[in-house]
Amino acid sequence: MILDCHLQPKASRAESTRLHAERVKIRLSAPPVDGKANAQLLALPSTAFGVGKSQGSLESGRQSRQKCVRVNRPLRNVASDG
Repeated sequence: MILDCHLQPKASRAESTRLHAERVKIRLSAPPVDGKANAQLLALPSTAFGVGKSQGSLESGRQSRQKCVRVNRPLRNVASDG
């Protein structure tokens, strides 16, 4: 599964909020320095989709707010879980 994301780093808390220009808007509390925001982003699929932390990888957007994240073998569909 590929997630198209729009990030807001340095937010008060980490959460996915809504669609933003056909991308999932994700707020991250980590700053965009030394890969900290990317690391926090890649940790989110483990809780949202019930996969291990190694199952998420950054496909594109390493230094951009627009990113594509690949989630390998998600165990649950967040959209259907409500």
